[in-house]
Amino acid sequence: MPAPGIDVSLVTSGHDVADARLHRLVAALTDSGLTVEVIGLGDPATAPASASDVRTRPRRGPRGRLADAVTGPWRARGRVVVVLDPDAVPSAWLRRLTGRRLVVDVHEDYSALLDDRSWAHGVAGGIARAGTSLATSLARRADLTVVADKHVPPGDARRRLVLRNLPYGDYLPAPAEPDPEPRALHVGDLRRTRGLFDMVEALAAAPGWTLDLVGPVAPADADDLDRRLAAADVAGRIRLHGRRPPHEAWALARGAWVGLSLLQDTPAFRDAVPTKVYEYLACGLAVVATPLPRQAELVAQTGAGVVVANPAAAAAALTAYSDGPALLAAHRTAARAWTGDDTSAYTAFVDAVRTLAAR
Repeated sequence: MPAPGIDVSLVTSGHDVADARLHRLVAALTDSGLTVEVIGLGDPATAPASASDVRTRPRRGPRGRLADAVTGPWRARGRVVVVLDPDAVPSAWLRRLTGRRLVVDVHEDYSALLDDRSWAHGVAGGIARAGTSLATSLARRADLTVVADKHVPPGDARRRLVLRNLPYGDYLPAPAEPDPEPRALHVGDLRRTRGLFDMVEALAAAPGWTLDLVGPVAPADADDLDRRLAAADVAGRIRLHGRRPPHEAWALARGAWVGLSLLQDTPAFRDAVPTKVYEYLACGLAVVATPLPRQAELVAQTGAGVVVANPAAAAAALTAYSDGPALLAAHRTAARAWTGDDTSAYTAFVDAVRTLAAR
């Protein structure tokens, strides 16, 4: 039987409890009066403060993740079980047969994301793609399927809700005046395809600038990054902060001049709007972004930044800001004028979960 007092269980086998989307979902649910428990990875101190209970495990490699994917939904005590990872969907579907209601939250197009992972080839890649296909098939028949954007599958789910990664809650600081010295910011996972080394090269070619990088570094890129950051042209100018809960990560936006979103053109990113771009705008930062169609369109519509094709162009954009205060001020004013898109999907999400919990 569901535990008394627990309406919703958020279960993840792959995400740290500091994950920003997880924080936004919990905030929306608890703001409406629902009680939420979180079962995931990492330090429980970085979990959403409004959660009624938090249970975590350390990351344990592929076998450990598989074990968490199987057991996590069965540890859930809520009336509604929300799973955030494809590998946990089959076990959660079986748990649904015991009377729980199942919500599958699909963060991104997982099939396209595999094309962005160096390990997803051969036998391992085949297994991963088969698992993703099974998870997608089951997700379309869940009590509610939540997707992070309109292009994210499954498009033919029985009950589908698009819940984009728009800011929600109080984790973002109010727009503030820029620091005396030019400083750029990036918040999110750090890997080559997400523009990690492009950002480093841009800083190397933009004298006077510093950069705060907030997020976990992909293990495959860690050694190369350490070697590059030791070079004289960037030494001491780039600060690595690691993974941080949203309110700590975004505290670094206070005083920053620019937010960077230099994602490469991969199948996983091509049709997406990175969450960080919405958040940069909400913080009043100018945005320097690569020409992925939708993020470039957002930057152009708001007039709050520059679209750049490569690190050299990004460096030129940064230099233009430090050389031209009027340009920076204009783009930051445009960012402050951005009022955000319609966030009514959060209300729809909460209403749907509340209805499922009442059953």
